[in-house]
Amino acid sequence: MKIATKKVFQSFLLVALCASAAGVTTYVVNNKTAKDEPAVIVESGVKNPFAMSTAGGVISRQPVDLTDAAEKTIHGVVHIKSTVNGRTQVVQEMPDIFEYFFGNGMPRQREIQSRPQVGYGSGVILSEDGYIVTNYHVIESADQIDVTLNDNRIFQATVVGTDPNTDLALIKIEGDEFPFIPMGNSDDLKLGEWVLAVGNPFNLTSTVTAGVVSAKARKIGIYDSRESIESFIQTDAAINMGNSGGALVNVRGELIGINSALESPTGTYAGYGFAIPTTIVSKVVADLKEFGTVQRALLGIMGGDVAAMLQLEENKNKDFGTLDGVYVSDVTDGDGALAAGIESGDIIVAINGKKVKTMTELQEVIAQHRPGDKIKVSLLRDKKSKEITVELKNSQGNTEVVKDRKMEMLGAAFGEVSEQTRKQLNIGYGLQVSGVDAGKFQKAGIQRGFIILKVNNVQIRSEKDLENVFNEAIKTPEQVLFITGIYPSGRRANFAIDLSE
Repeated sequence: MKIATKKVFQSFLLVALCASAAGVTTYVVNNKTAKDEPAVIVESGVKNPFAMSTAGGVISRQPVDLTDAAEKTIHGVVHIKSTVNGRTQVVQEMPDIFEYFFGNGMPRQREIQSRPQVGYGSGVILSEDGYIVTNYHVIESADQIDVTLNDNRIFQATVVGTDPNTDLALIKIEGDEFPFIPMGNSDDLKLGEWVLAVGNPFNLTSTVTAGVVSAKARKIGIYDSRESIESFIQTDAAINMGNSGGALVNVRGELIGINSALESPTGTYAGYGFAIPTTIVSKVVADLKEFGTVQRALLGIMGGDVAAMLQLEENKNKDFGTLDGVYVSDVTDGDGALAAGIESGDIIVAINGKKVKTMTELQEVIAQHRPGDKIKVSLLRDKKSKEITVELKNSQGNTEVVKDRKMEMLGAAFGEVSEQTRKQLNIGYGLQVSGVDAGKFQKAGIQRGFIILKVNNVQIRSEKDLENVFNEAIKTPEQVLFITGIYPSGRRANFAIDLSE
Protein backbone atom coordinates (compact mmCIF):
# COMPACT_ATOMS: atom_id res chain seq x y z
CA MET A 1 0.00 0.00 0.00
CA LYS A 2 1.02 3.61 -0.40
CA ILE A 3 0.99 6.06 2.44
CA ALA A 4 1.30 9.81 1.86
CA THR A 5 0.62 12.41 4.54
CA LYS A 6 -2.77 11.11 5.71
CA LYS A 7 -3.70 8.85 2.82
CA VAL A 8 -3.09 5.14 2.31
CA PHE A 9 -2.39 3.80 -1.18
CA GLN A 10 -1.65 0.38 -2.57
CA SER A 11 2.03 -0.78 -2.56
CA PHE A 12 3.00 0.91 0.69
CA LEU A 13 4.23 4.34 -0.37
CA LEU A 14 5.31 6.14 2.77
CA VAL A 15 5.66 9.83 3.34
CA ALA A 16 9.25 9.82 4.52
CA LEU A 17 9.96 11.22 7.93
CA CYS A 18 13.71 10.67 8.15
CA ALA A 19 16.95 9.36 6.66
CA SER A 20 19.06 6.57 8.07
CA ALA A 21 22.78 6.98 8.59
CA ALA A 22 24.89 6.27 5.56
CA GLY A 23 26.65 2.97 5.32
CA VAL A 24 30.37 3.30 4.91
CA THR A 25 31.70 1.57 1.82
CA THR A 26 35.20 0.17 1.67
CA TYR A 27 36.78 -1.37 -1.41
CA VAL A 28 39.98 -3.34 -1.67
CA VAL A 29 41.17 -3.55 -5.28
CA ASN A 30 43.79 -6.02 -6.38
CA ASN A 31 44.80 -4.62 -9.79
CA LYS A 32 46.02 -7.14 -12.36
CA THR A 33 47.11 -6.76 -15.93
CA ALA A 34 45.13 -8.42 -18.67
CA LYS A 35 47.39 -11.47 -18.68
CA ASP A 36 47.12 -11.92 -14.92
CA GLU A 37 44.18 -13.14 -12.92
CA PRO A 38 41.00 -11.03 -12.98
CA ALA A 39 40.84 -8.17 -10.53
CA VAL A 40 39.39 -9.09 -7.15
CA ILE A 41 37.09 -6.53 -5.60
CA VAL A 42 36.12 -7.02 -1.94
CA GLU A 43 33.15 -4.91 -0.92
CA SER A 44 31.67 -4.09 2.49
CA GLY A 45 28.79 -1.71 3.11
CA VAL A 46 25.89 -0.80 0.85
CA LYS A 47 26.94 2.19 -1.23
CA ASN A 48 29.59 2.55 -3.92
CA PRO A 49 30.99 6.06 -4.34
CA PHE A 50 33.36 4.94 -7.10
CA ALA A 51 33.36 5.10 -10.88
CA MET A 52 34.64 2.08 -12.81
CA SER A 53 37.31 2.31 -15.49
CA THR A 54 38.69 -0.55 -17.61
CA ALA A 55 41.30 1.43 -19.52
CA GLY A 56 44.34 -0.65 -20.46
CA GLY A 57 42.64 -3.86 -19.37
CA VAL A 58 42.88 -2.85 -15.73
CA ILE A 59 39.79 -2.57 -13.56
CA SER A 60 40.16 0.40 -11.26
CA ARG A 61 37.79 2.58 -9.32
CA GLN A 62 38.25 6.33 -9.21
CA PRO A 63 36.69 7.76 -6.05
CA VAL A 64 33.96 10.37 -6.19
CA ASP A 65 34.66 12.38 -3.06
CA LEU A 66 31.40 12.92 -1.18
CA THR A 67 32.96 14.13 2.06
CA ASP A 68 33.15 17.75 0.95
CA ALA A 69 29.45 17.80 0.02
CA ALA A 70 28.55 16.21 3.36
CA GLU A 71 30.62 18.70 5.36
CA LYS A 72 29.07 21.63 3.49
CA THR A 73 25.49 20.56 4.02
CA ILE A 74 25.00 18.77 7.35
CA HIS A 75 24.90 22.04 9.30
CA GLY A 76 22.20 23.42 6.99
CA VAL A 77 19.73 20.63 7.80
CA VAL A 78 17.62 20.89 10.96
CA HIS A 79 15.38 18.70 13.08
CA ILE A 80 11.74 19.80 13.28
CA LYS A 81 9.33 18.91 16.06
CA SER A 82 5.71 19.90 15.44
CA THR A 83 3.17 19.80 18.25
CA VAL A 84 -0.60 19.82 17.87
CA ASN A 85 -2.21 20.70 21.17
CA GLY A 86 -4.88 18.49 22.67
CA ARG A 87 -8.43 19.21 21.58
CA THR A 88 -11.62 19.13 23.65
CA GLN A 89 -14.37 17.00 22.13
CA VAL A 90 -17.93 17.05 23.40
CA VAL A 91 -19.81 13.75 23.26
CA GLN A 92 -23.41 13.01 24.10
CA GLU A 93 -24.30 10.09 26.35
CA MET A 94 -27.78 8.65 26.41
CA PRO A 95 -29.30 8.37 29.91
CA ASP A 96 -29.77 4.96 31.48
CA ILE A 97 -33.30 3.53 31.65
CA PHE A 98 -33.92 4.76 35.23
CA GLU A 99 -32.91 8.32 34.43
CA TYR A 100 -34.83 8.16 31.17
CA PHE A 101 -38.13 7.50 32.95
CA PHE A 102 -37.54 9.35 36.23
CA GLY A 103 -35.11 12.10 35.18
CA ASN A 104 -35.38 14.63 32.41
CA GLY A 105 -34.68 11.98 29.77
CA MET A 106 -32.21 14.25 27.97
CA PRO A 107 -28.77 13.14 26.76
CA ARG A 108 -25.83 14.26 28.89
CA GLN A 109 -22.85 16.07 27.42
CA ARG A 110 -19.33 15.05 28.41
CA GLU A 111 -16.03 16.63 27.41
CA ILE A 112 -13.15 14.42 26.29
CA GLN A 113 -9.68 15.96 26.14
CA SER A 114 -7.42 14.43 23.52
CA ARG A 115 -3.68 14.17 24.07
CA PRO A 116 -1.23 16.45 22.27
CA GLN A 117 0.17 14.98 19.06
CA VAL A 118 3.85 15.30 18.23
CA GLY A 119 5.44 14.75 14.83
CA TYR A 120 9.02 14.91 13.61
CA GLY A 121 10.77 15.72 10.39
CA SER A 122 13.66 17.61 8.86
CA GLY A 123 14.11 20.99 7.23
CA VAL A 124 16.67 22.87 5.14
CA ILE A 125 17.99 26.34 6.00
CA LEU A 126 17.90 28.44 2.82
CA SER A 127 19.41 31.71 4.02
CA GLU A 128 21.54 33.03 6.86
CA ASP A 129 18.57 34.97 8.26
CA GLY A 130 16.70 31.77 9.11
CA TYR A 131 14.26 30.87 6.33
CA ILE A 132 13.68 27.10 6.33
CA VAL A 133 11.88 24.92 3.78
CA THR A 134 10.26 21.64 4.81
CA ASN A 135 7.35 19.44 3.81
CA TYR A 136 3.84 20.72 4.46
CA HIS A 137 2.86 17.43 6.06
CA VAL A 138 5.65 17.86 8.64
CA ILE A 139 4.13 21.04 10.13
CA GLU A 140 0.48 20.62 9.10
CA SER A 141 -1.93 21.90 11.82
CA ALA A 142 0.97 22.44 14.25
CA ASP A 143 0.35 24.79 17.18
CA GLN A 144 4.07 24.91 17.96
CA ILE A 145 7.14 24.25 15.80
CA ASP A 146 10.52 23.66 17.44
CA VAL A 147 13.65 23.68 15.30
CA THR A 148 16.90 22.10 16.49
CA LEU A 149 20.07 23.01 14.61
CA ASN A 150 22.96 20.65 14.04
CA ASP A 151 24.83 22.40 16.90
CA ASN A 152 21.85 21.59 19.20
CA ARG A 153 20.55 25.15 19.47
CA ILE A 154 16.74 25.19 19.66
CA PHE A 155 14.44 27.85 18.18
CA GLN A 156 10.69 28.28 17.88
CA ALA A 157 9.64 28.80 14.27
CA THR A 158 6.78 30.73 12.72
CA VAL A 159 4.99 29.72 9.51
CA VAL A 160 5.59 32.06 6.57
CA GLY A 161 3.36 30.15 4.18
CA THR A 162 2.36 26.69 3.02
CA ASP A 163 1.50 25.00 -0.28
CA PRO A 164 -0.27 21.64 0.17
CA ASN A 165 -0.37 21.16 -3.63
CA THR A 166 3.41 20.65 -3.69
CA ASP A 167 3.72 19.48 -0.05
CA LEU A 168 6.03 22.38 0.77
CA ALA A 169 6.10 24.87 3.63
CA LEU A 170 8.29 27.87 4.46
CA ILE A 171 9.01 28.60 8.11
CA LYS A 172 11.37 31.03 9.83
CA ILE A 173 13.51 31.23 12.95
CA GLU A 174 14.81 34.53 14.30
CA GLY A 175 18.54 35.22 14.20
CA ASP A 176 21.36 35.67 11.73
CA GLU A 177 24.47 34.00 10.39
CA PHE A 178 22.77 30.60 10.25
CA PRO A 179 24.50 27.94 8.12
CA PHE A 180 22.55 27.35 4.92
CA ILE A 181 22.61 25.24 1.77
CA PRO A 182 22.83 27.13 -1.54
CA MET A 183 20.10 26.42 -4.09
CA GLY A 184 21.13 24.38 -7.12
CA ASN A 185 19.31 23.65 -10.38
CA SER A 186 17.67 20.22 -10.54
CA ASP A 187 17.32 20.62 -14.32
CA ASP A 188 21.08 20.05 -14.56
CA LEU A 189 20.85 16.61 -12.92
CA LYS A 190 21.73 13.60 -15.03
CA LEU A 191 20.64 10.01 -14.50
CA GLY A 192 23.32 8.13 -12.60
CA GLU A 193 24.71 11.28 -10.98
CA TRP A 194 25.75 10.89 -7.35
CA VAL A 195 23.64 12.61 -4.70
CA LEU A 196 23.45 12.74 -0.91
CA ALA A 197 20.26 12.60 1.15
CA VAL A 198 20.82 14.68 4.29
CA GLY A 199 18.37 14.56 7.18
CA ASN A 200 18.10 15.18 10.91
CA PRO A 201 15.67 12.42 11.84
CA PHE A 202 16.24 11.63 15.50
CA ASN A 203 17.43 14.99 16.88
CA LEU A 204 20.88 13.37 17.06
CA THR A 205 22.48 15.82 14.55
CA SER A 206 22.40 15.36 10.79
CA THR A 207 23.02 12.09 8.95
CA VAL A 208 23.76 11.39 5.29
CA THR A 209 23.14 8.57 2.84
CA ALA A 210 24.56 8.29 -0.68
CA GLY A 211 23.04 7.14 -3.95
CA VAL A 212 22.45 8.09 -7.56
CA VAL A 213 19.67 9.80 -9.47
CA SER A 214 17.52 6.91 -10.68
CA ALA A 215 14.88 8.88 -12.61
CA LYS A 216 13.41 12.34 -13.04
CA ALA A 217 9.87 13.70 -13.40
CA ARG A 218 8.30 10.74 -11.60
CA LYS A 219 4.57 10.79 -10.82
CA ILE A 220 3.75 8.28 -8.10
CA GLY A 221 0.17 9.15 -7.08
CA ILE A 222 1.08 10.30 -3.59
CA TYR A 223 -1.38 13.24 -3.48
CA ASP A 224 -5.13 13.05 -3.88
CA SER A 225 -5.87 16.64 -4.93
CA ARG A 226 -6.49 17.35 -8.61
CA GLU A 227 -4.41 20.52 -8.26
CA SER A 228 -1.39 18.74 -6.78
CA ILE A 229 1.89 18.77 -8.67
CA GLU A 230 4.12 15.71 -8.74
CA SER A 231 7.41 15.60 -10.61
CA PHE A 232 9.79 13.82 -8.26
CA ILE A 233 13.47 13.06 -8.50
CA GLN A 234 13.84 9.35 -7.82
CA THR A 235 16.99 8.24 -6.00
CA ASP A 236 18.36 5.09 -4.39
CA ALA A 237 19.91 7.14 -1.58
CA ALA A 238 18.26 5.73 1.54
CA ILE A 239 15.31 7.84 2.75
CA ASN A 240 13.61 6.55 5.86
CA MET A 241 10.97 7.75 8.32
CA GLY A 242 11.93 11.09 9.87
CA ASN A 243 13.64 12.50 6.79
CA SER A 244 10.71 14.42 5.28
CA GLY A 245 11.85 17.93 4.48
CA GLY A 246 15.53 16.98 4.40
CA ALA A 247 17.96 17.88 1.63
CA LEU A 248 18.94 16.07 -1.53
CA VAL A 249 22.26 17.59 -2.61
CA ASN A 250 24.73 17.11 -5.45
CA VAL A 251 28.47 16.46 -5.08
CA ARG A 252 29.08 20.23 -4.96
CA GLY A 253 26.89 20.58 -1.88
CA GLU A 254 24.06 22.37 -3.69
CA LEU A 255 20.41 21.73 -2.86
CA ILE A 256 18.70 19.98 -5.75
CA GLY A 257 15.65 18.52 -3.99
CA ILE A 258 13.58 18.23 -0.80
CA ASN A 259 13.19 14.62 0.33
CA SER A 260 9.52 13.79 0.55
CA ALA A 261 8.60 10.13 0.15
CA LEU A 262 9.76 6.56 -0.09
CA GLU A 263 8.23 3.54 -1.76
CA SER A 264 8.59 0.22 -0.02
CA PRO A 265 6.76 -3.09 0.45
CA THR A 266 7.86 -3.11 4.11
CA GLY A 267 7.52 0.50 5.24
CA THR A 268 11.28 1.03 5.40
CA TYR A 269 13.86 1.90 2.76
CA ALA A 270 13.97 -0.56 -0.15
CA GLY A 271 15.63 1.40 -2.90
CA TYR A 272 13.03 3.98 -3.93
CA GLY A 273 13.21 7.50 -2.53
CA PHE A 274 11.59 10.62 -3.98
CA ALA A 275 12.45 14.30 -3.69
CA ILE A 276 10.74 17.49 -4.86
CA PRO A 277 13.07 19.16 -7.41
CA THR A 278 14.41 22.66 -6.83
CA THR A 279 12.80 23.82 -10.08
CA ILE A 280 9.55 23.63 -8.09
CA VAL A 281 10.97 24.40 -4.63
CA SER A 282 12.64 27.69 -5.58
CA LYS A 283 9.45 29.04 -7.21
CA VAL A 284 7.21 28.04 -4.29
CA VAL A 285 9.62 29.47 -1.72
CA ALA A 286 9.92 32.76 -3.62
CA ASP A 287 6.12 33.11 -3.81
CA LEU A 288 5.56 32.26 -0.15
CA LYS A 289 8.24 34.72 0.90
CA GLU A 290 6.88 37.57 -1.24
CA PHE A 291 3.11 36.98 -1.23
CA GLY A 292 2.40 34.47 1.56
CA THR A 293 0.75 32.18 -0.98
CA VAL A 294 1.76 30.54 -4.27
CA GLN A 295 1.07 32.37 -7.52
CA ARG A 296 0.05 29.32 -9.54
CA ALA A 297 -0.03 29.64 -13.31
CA LEU A 298 -2.35 27.54 -15.48
CA LEU A 299 -1.90 26.66 -19.12
CA GLY A 300 -5.54 25.61 -19.40
CA ILE A 301 -5.48 22.22 -21.08
CA MET A 302 -6.65 18.70 -20.34
CA GLY A 303 -4.96 15.66 -21.79
CA GLY A 304 -2.35 12.99 -21.26
CA ASP A 305 0.88 11.44 -22.45
CA VAL A 306 0.97 10.58 -26.16
CA ALA A 307 2.32 7.13 -25.30
CA ALA A 308 -0.70 6.48 -23.05
CA MET A 309 -3.15 7.84 -25.63
CA LEU A 310 -1.81 5.45 -28.26
CA GLN A 311 -2.73 2.53 -26.02
CA LEU A 312 -6.42 3.44 -26.16
CA GLU A 313 -8.47 1.26 -28.50
CA GLU A 314 -9.77 4.20 -30.55
CA ASN A 315 -6.18 5.35 -31.23
CA LYS A 316 -4.59 1.99 -32.06
CA ASN A 317 -4.29 2.75 -35.78
CA LYS A 318 -3.59 6.48 -35.52
CA ASP A 319 -0.28 8.15 -36.31
CA PHE A 320 0.30 11.18 -34.09
CA GLY A 321 3.65 11.88 -35.69
CA THR A 322 5.51 11.38 -32.40
CA LEU A 323 5.69 9.01 -29.45
CA ASP A 324 6.61 11.78 -27.01
CA GLY A 325 4.66 14.80 -25.86
CA VAL A 326 1.31 15.75 -24.31
CA TYR A 327 -1.89 15.15 -26.24
CA VAL A 328 -4.46 17.95 -25.74
CA SER A 329 -7.88 16.40 -25.32
CA ASP A 330 -9.59 19.68 -24.34
CA VAL A 331 -8.90 23.34 -23.58
CA THR A 332 -10.64 25.12 -20.72
CA ASP A 333 -12.60 28.36 -20.99
CA GLY A 334 -11.00 31.51 -19.64
CA ASP A 335 -7.44 30.20 -19.65
CA GLY A 336 -4.44 31.12 -21.77
CA ALA A 337 -4.37 28.09 -24.07
CA LEU A 338 -7.81 28.77 -25.55
CA ALA A 339 -7.11 32.49 -26.04
CA ALA A 340 -3.80 31.73 -27.75
CA GLY A 341 -5.33 29.25 -30.21
CA ILE A 342 -4.30 25.85 -28.83
CA GLU A 343 -6.85 23.28 -30.01
CA SER A 344 -8.07 19.85 -29.03
CA GLY A 345 -5.93 17.27 -30.83
CA ASP A 346 -2.72 19.31 -30.64
CA ILE A 347 0.38 17.60 -29.27
CA ILE A 348 2.65 19.78 -27.10
CA VAL A 349 6.29 18.77 -27.51
CA ALA A 350 8.21 21.67 -25.92
CA ILE A 351 7.87 24.75 -23.70
CA ASN A 352 10.30 27.61 -24.32
CA GLY A 353 12.45 25.21 -26.31
CA LYS A 354 12.60 22.59 -23.55
CA LYS A 355 11.24 19.22 -24.62
CA VAL A 356 8.34 17.80 -22.64
CA LYS A 357 7.69 14.10 -23.13
CA THR A 358 4.98 13.63 -20.49
CA MET A 359 2.25 15.55 -18.68
CA THR A 360 4.38 15.37 -15.53
CA GLU A 361 7.24 17.17 -17.27
CA LEU A 362 4.80 19.75 -18.64
CA GLN A 363 3.39 20.42 -15.15
CA GLU A 364 6.89 20.87 -13.74
CA VAL A 365 7.74 23.48 -16.38
CA ILE A 366 4.48 25.40 -15.92
CA ALA A 367 4.92 25.30 -12.11
CA GLN A 368 8.04 27.45 -12.51
CA HIS A 369 5.99 30.36 -13.91
CA ARG A 370 3.59 32.95 -12.53
CA PRO A 371 0.32 34.20 -14.00
CA GLY A 372 1.10 36.84 -16.61
CA ASP A 373 4.24 35.09 -17.85
CA LYS A 374 4.33 34.45 -21.59
CA ILE A 375 5.65 31.11 -22.80
CA LYS A 376 6.34 29.66 -26.24
CA VAL A 377 4.50 26.38 -26.80
CA SER A 378 5.85 24.13 -29.55
CA LEU A 379 3.27 21.66 -30.80
CA LEU A 380 2.28 19.35 -33.61
CA ARG A 381 -1.04 19.89 -35.36
CA ASP A 382 -1.86 17.33 -38.02
CA LYS A 383 1.83 16.30 -37.79
CA LYS A 384 2.95 19.83 -38.73
CA SER A 385 5.10 21.89 -36.35
CA LYS A 386 3.64 25.07 -34.91
CA GLU A 387 4.72 27.56 -32.23
CA ILE A 388 2.21 29.53 -30.17
CA THR A 389 2.82 32.20 -27.52
CA VAL A 390 0.56 31.74 -24.49
CA GLU A 391 -0.02 34.16 -21.62
CA LEU A 392 -0.55 32.08 -18.48
CA LYS A 393 -3.53 32.82 -16.20
CA ASN A 394 -4.40 32.10 -12.57
CA SER A 395 -7.32 30.01 -11.34
CA GLN A 396 -9.61 33.05 -11.59
CA GLY A 397 -8.80 33.41 -15.29
CA ASN A 398 -6.73 36.60 -14.98
CA THR A 399 -3.13 37.61 -14.35
CA GLU A 400 -3.59 39.49 -11.07
CA VAL A 401 -1.56 38.66 -7.98
CA VAL A 402 -3.47 36.30 -5.67
CA LYS A 403 -3.19 37.69 -2.17
CA ASP A 404 -2.83 35.56 0.93
CA ARG A 405 -6.39 34.82 1.96
CA LYS A 406 -5.88 34.92 5.73
CA MET A 407 -8.54 35.18 8.38
CA GLU A 408 -7.97 38.92 8.71
CA MET A 409 -10.68 39.33 6.05
CA LEU A 410 -13.20 38.18 8.66
CA GLY A 411 -12.52 41.36 10.66
CA ALA A 412 -12.99 39.74 14.07
CA ALA A 413 -11.15 38.85 17.24
CA PHE A 414 -11.85 35.68 19.20
CA GLY A 415 -11.62 34.41 22.74
CA GLU A 416 -12.55 31.46 24.95
CA VAL A 417 -16.08 30.95 26.21
CA SER A 418 -16.17 31.27 29.99
CA GLU A 419 -17.16 28.26 32.04
CA GLN A 420 -20.10 30.20 33.50
CA THR A 421 -21.44 30.99 30.02
CA ARG A 422 -21.03 27.38 28.89
CA LYS A 423 -23.04 26.15 31.88
CA GLN A 424 -25.68 28.82 31.44
CA LEU A 425 -26.17 27.94 27.76
CA ASN A 426 -25.63 24.20 28.29
CA ILE A 427 -22.87 24.05 25.67
CA GLY A 428 -19.62 22.13 25.98
CA TYR A 429 -17.51 24.03 23.48
CA GLY A 430 -17.42 27.11 21.28
CA LEU A 431 -15.36 30.12 20.19
CA GLN A 432 -16.60 33.56 21.22
CA VAL A 433 -16.34 36.68 19.04
CA SER A 434 -14.65 39.21 21.34
CA GLY A 435 -14.61 42.05 18.82
CA VAL A 436 -15.85 42.97 15.34
CA ASP A 437 -14.25 45.44 12.93
CA ALA A 438 -14.73 46.15 9.24
CA GLY A 439 -14.79 42.79 7.47
CA LYS A 440 -16.86 39.75 6.57
CA PHE A 441 -18.36 39.24 10.04
CA GLN A 442 -19.59 42.84 10.30
CA LYS A 443 -21.05 42.68 6.81
CA ALA A 444 -22.89 39.45 7.67
CA GLY A 445 -24.34 41.00 10.84
CA ILE A 446 -22.38 38.98 13.41
CA GLN A 447 -22.06 40.96 16.63
CA ARG A 448 -19.63 40.95 19.52
CA GLY A 449 -20.35 38.16 22.00
CA PHE A 450 -21.60 35.66 19.40
CA ILE A 451 -20.41 32.12 20.16
CA ILE A 452 -19.44 30.06 17.12
CA LEU A 453 -20.40 26.41 17.56
CA LYS A 454 -20.01 24.99 14.06
CA VAL A 455 -18.58 26.15 10.74
CA ASN A 456 -19.30 24.06 7.65
CA ASN A 457 -20.62 21.39 10.03
CA VAL A 458 -17.29 21.18 11.93
CA GLN A 459 -17.32 21.82 15.68
CA ILE A 460 -15.24 24.88 16.60
CA ARG A 461 -13.42 24.77 19.94
CA SER A 462 -10.51 27.10 19.23
CA GLU A 463 -9.30 29.76 16.82
CA LYS A 464 -7.07 27.10 15.26
CA ASP A 465 -10.17 25.02 14.43
CA LEU A 466 -11.74 28.04 12.73
CA GLU A 467 -8.53 28.72 10.81
CA ASN A 468 -8.38 25.11 9.58
CA VAL A 469 -11.98 25.25 8.29
CA PHE A 470 -11.32 28.66 6.74
CA ASN A 471 -8.25 27.37 4.88
CA GLU A 472 -10.21 24.41 3.54
CA ALA A 473 -13.14 26.61 2.49
CA ILE A 474 -11.06 28.96 0.34
CA LYS A 475 -9.85 25.97 -1.70
CA THR A 476 -13.39 25.00 -2.72
CA PRO A 477 -15.26 26.47 -5.69
CA GLU A 478 -18.03 27.79 -3.39
CA GLN A 479 -15.68 29.51 -0.88
CA VAL A 480 -18.46 29.85 1.70
CA LEU A 481 -18.50 29.59 5.51
CA PHE A 482 -21.80 28.34 6.98
CA ILE A 483 -21.69 29.42 10.63
CA THR A 484 -23.97 28.15 13.40
CA GLY A 485 -23.86 29.62 16.88
CA ILE A 486 -25.58 31.22 19.83
CA TYR A 487 -25.60 34.58 21.61
CA PRO A 488 -25.20 34.80 25.42
CA SER A 489 -28.91 35.65 25.57
CA GLY A 490 -29.69 32.19 24.26
CA ARG A 491 -30.71 33.34 20.78
CA ARG A 492 -29.39 31.01 18.12
CA ALA A 493 -28.31 32.30 14.70
CA ASN A 494 -26.95 31.08 11.39
CA PHE A 495 -24.81 32.99 8.91
CA ALA A 496 -23.40 32.35 5.44
CA ILE A 497 -20.20 34.22 4.54
CA ASP A 498 -18.99 34.39 0.95
CA LEU A 499 -15.18 34.48 0.95
CA SER A 500 -14.86 35.02 -2.79
CA GLU A 501 -16.18 38.61 -2.77
